Amino acid sequence: MPAPNANSRQLCYEARDKYYECRDKNPDKTEVCEEFRKMFEKSCLPSWVKHFDRKRVYEEYKKKLNTEGYKLTDE
Repeated sequence: MPAPNANSRQLCYEARDKYYECRDKNPDKTEVCEEFRKMFEKSCLPSWVKHFDRKRVYEEYKKKLNTEGYKLTDE
């Protein structure tokens, strides 16, 4: 895949947003979002897909910490 230009970046961002919107609406049904995932992976560089996936997990973790707080486990 060639280096992304402004147009290809925009397509990547749109595909990413559609995929994550689908996942937000269907958190337990990943198969519903398979087509969006394929388009996301097709539209973005693999390193970008990995970055966006990791960033989403981290953002969800931060949100959970803010709402539930930090809890120590019993030892």
